[in-house]
Amino acid sequence: MSSPSTTPSPSAAPQSAATGVERFGYQQELQRSLSFTDLLIYGLIFMVPIAPFGIFGDVFQNSGGMVALAYIIGMVAMAFTALSYSQMSKAFPMAGSVYTYAGRGIAAPVGFLAGWVILLDYILVPTLLYLVASEAMGSIVTVIPIWAWVIIFIAFNTAVNYFGIQMTARMNKIMLVAELIVLAIFLVVGIIALAQGKGHGNAFSPIFDSSQFSGPLVFGAVSVAVLSFLGFDGISMLAEESREDARKLGRAMVGALLLAGLLFITQTWVAALLAPNREELLTGGSSMPKAFYDIAEYAGGPWLGVLTALATAIAWGFANSLVAQAATSRLLFAMARDRLLPRFLGRIHPKHKVPVNATFLAAVVSLILGLIFAGDEEGIGQIASLVNFGAMTAFLALHVSVVVHYVVRQRSRDWWRHLIAPAIGFLILLYVVINAKVAAQAVGLTWLAIGVLILITFILMGRRPTLPDETEISE
Repeated sequence: MSSPSTTPSPSAAPQSAATGVERFGYQQELQRSLSFTDLLIYGLIFMVPIAPFGIFGDVFQNSGGMVALAYIIGMVAMAFTALSYSQMSKAFPMAGSVYTYAGRGIAAPVGFLAGWVILLDYILVPTLLYLVASEAMGSIVTVIPIWAWVIIFIAFNTAVNYFGIQMTARMNKIMLVAELIVLAIFLVVGIIALAQGKGHGNAFSPIFDSSQFSGPLVFGAVSVAVLSFLGFDGISMLAEESREDARKLGRAMVGALLLAGLLFITQTWVAALLAPNREELLTGGSSMPKAFYDIAEYAGGPWLGVLTALATAIAWGFANSLVAQAATSRLLFAMARDRLLPRFLGRIHPKHKVPVNATFLAAVVSLILGLIFAGDEEGIGQIASLVNFGAMTAFLALHVSVVVHYVVRQRSRDWWRHLIAPAIGFLILLYVVINAKVAAQAVGLTWLAIGVLILITFILMGRRPTLPDETEISE
C-alpha cells in the first residue's frame, strides 16, 4: 500500500519499495524525480567546475605558488570522505547528510551536534557564493553596487528553488554547459600562451617548489582549496528526491568529486604558470581577489579577463548558490522533521514538493549576511574559513559513524571501506582542522559550544533527541 501523502511515478516505485524512507519511520513527502545524471550534474554544479577562478589568489598565496598540489591533496582528502558518504548513504538513503548518518550510525544526540556543526557550513555557503559573485559582477558593471547584486542573485535563486527540484535540475544542466565552455576557452588560450613563451617558472612549480614547500604551508592551502570541493556531499541531501538505487547516490558523489578534481588541477596548473605577478601574489598584494582574471587577461587579452570574471559571477551567484540553497533547505527540513529545529521548517509545499519555509529562511539568512559583508575586503576570507571549519569538523563525525555503524554494530569485516579508509580520511581532515585559521577555530568552537548547550537544554527539558525506529521490511 502506498503512503497516502505521495503517489510515486512508475519509475520511482522500485526505488521507494527498496529504499523508501517509510522503513525509517518517515513519510515520502519530497518528489522522486532525479536521475543519476541529474545527481552527477548537481554535484558538479555545487562544486563549480571553475571554482578556482574566484579563490585562486588566496590558494596561490597560502600554498607558496603550489596551487595544483593543494588541489591534488584536497582531492585525495575528499576522496576518502566521499567513500564514507557513499557507505552511509547506502545504509541510510535519506535527506540530512551528516546529521542523518551520525544520528543513525552513532546516536541521535551525536547526530544533532554533527548537524549543528555542518549547519554552520550550509548556512554560510550561499552567503559566500553571493559575495564572490557580487564582487565579480561589481568589477564588470561598476554602476550597480555590490549589495544590489546580492539581492538580485538571491531573488532569482529563491524563485527557481521554490518551483521545485526539477526546475533546479534543468537550470543545472544549462549552467554546467556554459561553465565548461568558458573553462575550455581559458585552457586553450592559456596553453597557446604557454607555447608562446608567456609562462613563468618550470612546468612542475605549481606541483612542487622546494624553495616554498612545507607541510603546514601546503595543508594550510588545502583548507582553502577544499572549499572548491565542498558540494559533492550535497548530493546526499537529495536522497529522498532520487529515483535511483541508493548505491548510485554514492557513485554520483565519488564521480562528481573526481571529475571536478581533474578540472581544478588542470586549470590551476595552467594559471599558476602564467601568473605575471607571482611575487605580489605570494606576499598577499591587492591584486589577489582578481588574480585569475588578471592572468586570463595576460594570456588572451581584456576580453578573456572579462569573460572569466563574468563566468565566475554567474557560476557562483546563480549555479552554485542555487544548489547550495537547495541543500541548505533539505538539511533544515531533515532536522525540523525530527523536532530538532522549529517544525515550520519541515513544511513541504503541496504542489512543488519542496521544503518551502526552509528555502525562504535560507534566503533571508543569506540576504542579511550578504548585506552586512558586502564590500568588506576581508568578509569573503572570513566566511570561507568558517565554512571550511564547519564542514571539516562535521566530516570527522561522518568517518566515525562509518566505523561505528559497520564495524561495531554490523560486525563488518570489509576492513578497507569500513575501517581503514575512514581512519585515513579522519586523520587528514583532523590535520587540516588543527591547522585552520585561529579565528575560524574560535568561531567554530563557539558555534559547537552553543550546540552543546542547546543539546543539554533539550535533555533537561525531557526532549532528548531521538529518531524514528526503523521498521521491519516485508520481503
